[in-house]
Amino acid sequence: MERFDVALSDVEAARGRISGRVRRTPAFDSQEVATRLGRRAALKLEALQIAGSFKVRGVLNKILCLSDTERQKGLVTVSGGNHAIALAYVAGTLGMKALILMSKATPRFNIDLTTRYGAAIELCEDAAEAFAKAEAYANDGMLFIHPYDDPAIIAGHGTLGLEFLEDTPDLTHVFVSIGGGGFMSGVATALKAKRPDLTIYGVETTGAPTMTEALKANAPVTIHATSIARTLGAPFATHRTLSAAKQFLQDIILVEDRPVVEDLTWLLQTEKVLCEPAAACVLTAAAKVAPSLPKDSVIGLVLCGSNVSLDDLKSWRKSMLQV
Repeated sequence: MERFDVALSDVEAARGRISGRVRRTPAFDSQEVATRLGRRAALKLEALQIAGSFKVRGVLNKILCLSDTERQKGLVTVSGGNHAIALAYVAGTLGMKALILMSKATPRFNIDLTTRYGAAIELCEDAAEAFAKAEAYANDGMLFIHPYDDPAIIAGHGTLGLEFLEDTPDLTHVFVSIGGGGFMSGVATALKAKRPDLTIYGVETTGAPTMTEALKANAPVTIHATSIARTLGAPFATHRTLSAAKQFLQDIILVEDRPVVEDLTWLLQTEKVLCEPAAACVLTAAAKVAPSLPKDSVIGLVLCGSNVSLDDLKSWRKSMLQV
């Protein structure tokens, strides 16, 4: 098993690079969520981040680490979700060329969010073809930016953890969603380095159990996601992110899509925040776990993104909630 190779010093260095270029998103206590959970609760609203998710933190840190020669090569990546949108935004802001390889099943909403920042898109049959093409482009001279298996990407994501602890220093339990595991790895690196006693739960949906299956097999395995939480649907974890999960997580909580849609709707109506399913799922998970936690717990929920279309939300509510 590959040793996890990102440290607090990497996260702090990333913070210095990206400071002033990304938003310090708000974190605050929520009385409404606390009432639901029966425990004090704090929200980290990364749904309000530039380009709609935490991904801009990692992508920006990665690109700012590149040499001028590397930047001139042009960037290529594989993503149909938030990494694609973030890479397109950062590349456009810095005047760099970016090519995004996406599955043909990628929603039009995500494609439009990506192309509006000027990135080129190439559609592939599936993730396997996309990664194979990315390797070919890299062999031809482009620079491949992995969506989650990169120390600089992970360190950039970790800056969120530093902010959350500064704004809510008495956190005791934090819930963070998992796709390929890069976000969890970075946030957990920061949280556990600063507060070793803090408990971290990963969250996945039953239709996208990437890290759950990797932990069962003690190795990365390929999954075929079926969840509506598309940004959790990474086809595989990596040895690096699996190592982080083993090192940092108390447990991974699996939740169904239907209650996630209910909680997405509840957050919009109650907190007035639009979250994607990959963000709302942490509330669903916390509601399952909270009754078993001490009464004086301070539960932190990382609402990681907001790239969801109202058309999709309407469709999910109709099909799952009959409303």
